[in-house]
Amino acid sequence: MKTRRAQTPPSRSTEPLVVVAALIESRGRILACQRRKNDAFGLKWEFPGGKVQPGEQPAQALARELKEELGVEAAIGEELNRTRHRYKEMSREIELIFFAAHADEKDTRNLAFEQMRWVRPEDLAELDFLPADREFVAKLAGRTARGT
Repeated sequence: MKTRRAQTPPSRSTEPLVVVAALIESRGRILACQRRKNDAFGLKWEFPGGKVQPGEQPAQALARELKEELGVEAAIGEELNRTRHRYKEMSREIELIFFAAHADEKDTRNLAFEQMRWVRPEDLAELDFLPADREFVAKLAGRTARGT
């Protein structure tokens, strides 16, 4: 008689770390943020956002992060892109979810970054973005170059 081995649920350390990021556009430009020099991945560029906490939905986490980092109440829109990336400096793979978000440019404040810039999509690739963001940055630049 065959015996079935009970399957062990995956440990939380093998599940990807879910991270959310916002694509905030204003007057044809996109908000890009540079990590502080003493942070992990210091001085790399990214889109504002952060880690999803236990019990949070991704859009809810992004709204919280934008309040913490930019001081704004943002309207979170549709999911735009999703990717996975493994940084050698981290023990877990990340799953990065990009959302469209609306926040008034004049209300955004830099509460967490070395600097922030409003950048034309075609100029995003000139910034030294985190590796996990680069594919999406290329898509954004290509969308503009094709006129879509």
